[in-house]
Amino acid sequence: MNLPKITILAALLSFAAFAQAQDGTIYPLEAPAEPNAILLGTGGVEDQPSPETWFRQWGDPMARNISTATLTPFLPEPGTANGAAVIVAPGGGFRWLSMGNEGWEVAEALAKQGIAAFVLKYRLHPTPESLDDFSAWMNRPRPAPSENSQGNSSNNLLQVDLSNQLEDAEAAFALILERAEEWGVDTKRIGMIGFSAGAGLTMHATLHSKTMDLAFIGPIYGGMGPVEVPKEAPPMFNVIATDDFLFRGQFGIIDSWYKAGIPVEFHLYQNGGHGFGLGNPNRTSNRWFDAFIHWLDVNKFLTAE
Repeated sequence: MNLPKITILAALLSFAAFAQAQDGTIYPLEAPAEPNAILLGTGGVEDQPSPETWFRQWGDPMARNISTATLTPFLPEPGTANGAAVIVAPGGGFRWLSMGNEGWEVAEALAKQGIAAFVLKYRLHPTPESLDDFSAWMNRPRPAPSENSQGNSSNNLLQVDLSNQLEDAEAAFALILERAEEWGVDTKRIGMIGFSAGAGLTMHATLHSKTMDLAFIGPIYGGMGPVEVPKEAPPMFNVIATDDFLFRGQFGIIDSWYKAGIPVEFHLYQNGGHGFGLGNPNRTSNRWFDAFIHWLDVNKFLTAE
């Protein structure tokens, strides 16, 4: 094979890889190694006949049928930690978790800012064992959301029981408290951010947990309906795009925090859609992470008292 043919073949392979990365088709994926994942010991999932499996969509690794919750630390390089910590909750409608762009990538970015980050792989509700059946279920016709579908108290994408997920979040928080000295964490500066359904879990923990004392929260493209704000609710950093199907012109959760007198910062971006993680090309929403770090800094979450 001569050089021009090798060049053409390489270009075709690169294009094929790029096309798959941009393709919404669901592909099977071998479960990646998670050597630093720590079992949370919160039990299994009732009526879950299927094992945990992984797939790839839009180029991102995702897990489903999770029956065993884990917490994976992403710690700053020695000498760079500032003591702040963040629990990161990926999204996926409580049926799968977008572990790449809403979990590991976010945690790595936080660690580079000196923040100890912890990716929470929480338990999920069952999905079909067969990948083909799961794909068909994912692609099924869905009714348009009603005007009040995001007005529920926990701002979840789905009206589902979140007792398992809340227990996992509480166990993650307790583990960070237990190992705070080892991980260089200031126990008064532990926050939580979540994406999509993970934003719903972040809100659910904020509104209903009796054991989590979060210093700050960051629901990223979550439900926007109004909520009843607890008296000691933490400051909120909230992000969504106008072309996100969850927005629909609602500002209920922002209004709830504002009327409760709790600090709130809200970024409504022109575009970004849903599920953009740290960002997609040519979207105004791509700067949200920089704004979040600035918000943490201005509010002194990145420095010890």
